[in-house]
Amino acid sequence: MKKIEFVKPVYNLKDIPKDELPAIVLCGRSNVGKSSFINSMFNTKIAQTSSSPGKTKSLNYYLIDGKFYIVDLPGFGFAKVSKQERDSWRHLIEEYFTVSASVKLALHFIDSRHEPMAPDIELNTFLRTKDIAYVVLLNKSDKLKQSELALAKKNIKKFFPETLMNENCFLYSSVKGTGKKEVARMLASLFQI
Repeated sequence: MKKIEFVKPVYNLKDIPKDELPAIVLCGRSNVGKSSFINSMFNTKIAQTSSSPGKTKSLNYYLIDGKFYIVDLPGFGFAKVSKQERDSWRHLIEEYFTVSASVKLALHFIDSRHEPMAPDIELNTFLRTKDIAYVVLLNKSDKLKQSELALAKKNIKKFFPETLMNENCFLYSSVKGTGKKEVARMLASLFQI
């Protein structure tokens, strides 16, 4: 995976690219580090990061090597936006999964410093109900000691028993590069890159 280009933000599902390329979808709570993940995976600053959660309000499409999209979804569970705005984002995300047949895999980002929260559990249930293949990324792993990382992994098994460690759960750090090779290998195998 070498080339990434920002294609466009999508606020309305009728504006989804029509070329039907497969998509890897990044989803998770606000401020969980999805934009930092994009930048670290591709050694770029193409995705805007912010210290204030809730900045991504659209489905952001990135084209990878002309072969597939990475779609960064709005983060959920952010309290400082109106309920109406949260409901609108949620509707957009749920509708996206319903109308888009191109989703190949969802990367469910969870902050490794915290147990999965209600919105994480809801998202996991939603992905399984819709029969969408997913991988859990325990992000910000650089902020934890070894014993805390072991607890974070244990929590994933406890909350999502069907998630198999090392097969569909990765520790990730945009700062230290932890998990970068493993995730790149997984994505490359999906698309025979």
